[in-house]
Amino acid sequence: MPAPAPAASGHDVPFAAASPSPAYAAYPTPRAMDDGIGPEAYRQALEQSNAAARPLSLYVHLPFCQHACFHCTRRPVTTADRRLAEAYLSRLDREMVLIRRHLDPGREIRALRWGGGTPTFLTLDQMGDLIDRLDARFRLAADRDREYLIEIDPRGADVFTLRHLEALGFNRLSLEVLDLDPEVQRAINREQGRGMTEQLLDEAERLGFGSVNLNLVLGLPRQTRDGFIATLEQVIAMAPSRLSLFHYRHAPERFPGQRQIRSADLPAPREVRVMLQAAIERLAAAGYVHLGHDRYVRGGDRLVQALAAGRRRDDLVGLGVMAVSRLDALHVRNPLRLAAYEAALDRGELPTVAGHRLSLDDRLRGAAIEQLTCDHHLDLSAIGEAFGLDAEAHLAEPLARLAGAEPQGLIVREGPRWRVTPSGRLMIHRLAATFDAYLDAPSPQPEAPPS
Repeated sequence: MPAPAPAASGHDVPFAAASPSPAYAAYPTPRAMDDGIGPEAYRQALEQSNAAARPLSLYVHLPFCQHACFHCTRRPVTTADRRLAEAYLSRLDREMVLIRRHLDPGREIRALRWGGGTPTFLTLDQMGDLIDRLDARFRLAADRDREYLIEIDPRGADVFTLRHLEALGFNRLSLEVLDLDPEVQRAINREQGRGMTEQLLDEAERLGFGSVNLNLVLGLPRQTRDGFIATLEQVIAMAPSRLSLFHYRHAPERFPGQRQIRSADLPAPREVRVMLQAAIERLAAAGYVHLGHDRYVRGGDRLVQALAAGRRRDDLVGLGVMAVSRLDALHVRNPLRLAAYEAALDRGELPTVAGHRLSLDDRLRGAAIEQLTCDHHLDLSAIGEAFGLDAEAHLAEPLARLAGAEPQGLIVREGPRWRVTPSGRLMIHRLAATFDAYLDAPSPQPEAPPS
C-alpha cells in the first residue's frame, strides 16, 4: 500500500486548488518541453516513426481570428484582412516540404484536424488551396472511414462554407458554442445567437457529415447554474452527436485579453462543480456516454465503437505556428510567435524550438492519467502488466498524493484498483494532476481543446 499522504503543499493537494488543472488530452503537457530539443531531433524522430509504421495524423494550426474573444487562451492573430493568410499558407507549404522529406510516401493520413484560431477565417479559395497543398505533400485518405475535422466559429460560417468543406473531404465538424446566455456572451465579447448554430447543424446533417461536436465552457464570467443548464437543454435539443465540456482557465497574467474580464464576475469553484454535476446528469439522461477528456457522445457514435476496440496510438505531425507534434517518445513544438515561425522557414529550417523526450516515468504517469480521466478508475495491476514492472512501487509518490483524496470521498481504494466516486468525477482533472510531475513548471504554451 502507498505511504500516507505527505505534508500539504500546492502540488500535493490539487483538490483544494482554486484554478482548474490541465485537461490532460496528452501527457506530458507542453509544460515539460524545453529548448534543448530542436530540428535535428525532430528529423530523426520522423524517420524512426516510418520504421514503427504507426498510424499517422496531421494537425494544421491556423492562428487567425476576425474577432477578439476575451476568454481566449490560444493567442490568436486578430485581423479582418484575409490577405494576411496568403503568406502564412506559403510558409505552411514550406514546412510540409521539409517534413515530407523524412516521411515514407506510402503512409496514409487517416486523421486530419484544422484548428486555431478560426480555420474558417480562410476564404473558400484559401481552404481549397490548403487542401491541395496537403494532398500534394502527403497521402490523404479518401474513404468514408477517415476522420477529417475542422473547428468552426458559427459567426463566420454559413451553409455555403459547409458545402465547400464537405467537397474538400471534411467529415467532422467542431462548433464553438461556449454558452448561449446573452449576458455571458457579452462578458466575453462573443455574441452568437442560437440560430447560427442550428442552421449549421441542420446543413451538416443534410450533407451527411459523420459527426458534429459542440464545445461548451464552464466557469465563464456571469455564468450561473440556471443559465448554463438552459444552454445545455437548448444544445441537447439540437441533438449533436458529440459534446465537449471544457473548463475556463482564468490567467490574465498570461492572456492579455482576459484582463477585460472582472474576477468578481467569475462563478465560484463550488458553483462550477454544481453546474458540472447538473450537466453530467442531464447528458446521461439524454443518452450521451462520457468518454473522458471532457467529451460526451451519443451511444451510436462510431467513436464509442472505436474506443471499445482499444485506444489508437497515432504519430501526430503538427504544422504551423504553436503546433505540437507527438512521435512516440518525442514531443516537439513550433514557435509561439508568428514572426519566429516565419523566420525559421525563410531560412529553410524546420521551425522546431522546444521538445521533450518521454521517459519510462512519463509513460507510467501518462497511463495512470489516461485511466483516471477516461475510465474513472486506476488499475495498477493492468498498468504493471503492460509495462512489465511493479506499477505500485514505481508510482508510490503520486499514489501517496492521490491517497489524500480518499478522506474527502473523491476516490476509493480496492486493493490495486482505485475507483473514482461520483463526487471525484467532478474533480477528475485535480485527481489526475497528482500524477503530473511538471505541474509547477512554467507553461508558455496556449491552451487548446483535444480533438
